[in-house]
Amino acid sequence: MNVKVVIFDWDGTLVDSVDHIADSLHQAATELGYPALEREAYRDIIGLGMVEALEKLYPGISHVEMSTIRERYAHYFFSKVTTPQNVFAGMAEVLADLRGAGLGCSVATGKSRRGLETALISSGLGPHFDITRCADETRSKPDPTMLEEIIRFYGIEASEAVMIGDTRYDLDMAQRIGMPSIGVEWGVHQREVLADYAPHAIVDTVPELRRALGL
Repeated sequence: MNVKVVIFDWDGTLVDSVDHIADSLHQAATELGYPALEREAYRDIIGLGMVEALEKLYPGISHVEMSTIRERYAHYFFSKVTTPQNVFAGMAEVLADLRGAGLGCSVATGKSRRGLETALISSGLGPHFDITRCADETRSKPDPTMLEEIIRFYGIEASEAVMIGDTRYDLDMAQRIGMPSIGVEWGVHQREVLADYAPHAIVDTVPELRRALGL
């Protein structure tokens, strides 16, 4: 690849937060009387915006019910602060080396703006990024709107950026606009799922990611 901008998903790609998200969703929903689901169901929706995630988990849920679950989810989720120790080993160095090589770095995430802003500061990763886009200010993955907004910010074509993510939603989003992608296996979805979206590479270690990026 010969790209100018690297776009990262957040949860499950840069930060080890998948289990905490799944636990928070489970606690919020069951506390309010909704049926407990298999753990994989909670994991599988990570990457979607919260509205889309809850609609998938509990089809037919009303907006009022959704608001109640979201409030309880926020209570549990924000009870734990993302720290530099939650960043996957080696990923902060990947970001620093990309910036050192003159590449742009950005984030496209299903998180809320509130959640991302808090995590950018507490994780220490915030200074690496030129622009970040969240599901609650654009459209949820796999709609490619947030990617389109990011490449418009840089003034580049989709082919000049690469999307790095751990879910089908990340790679599907990139494929829809002809953007190269790299799937990472240390998050939600595994190789057999990620491969359906024709990524440039699928990696299961940070050194493999570095090689795929030419670092």
